[in-house]
Amino acid sequence: MLINSSSDFGQALKKRRKELGYTQRYISEFTGFSISFISDLENGKKTAELGKAIYLANMLGLDISVNARA
Repeated sequence: MLINSSSDFGQALKKRRKELGYTQRYISEFTGFSISFISDLENGKKTAELGKAIYLANMLGLDISVNARA
């Protein structure tokens, strides 16, 4: 999936979390991140912390890569 916005990123996280059968509460307990942070991230809030966002994506088995446009 090509990510062009914080909303796209959030949708990808939410989709993967649901595929794995995880609740936001479970993710919160596992990572120590608040449920509100996870919810904000899944809803595309632009002020989410990048380090936590990348950690959460990796924890859900998602790879993140940056590619230069031609």
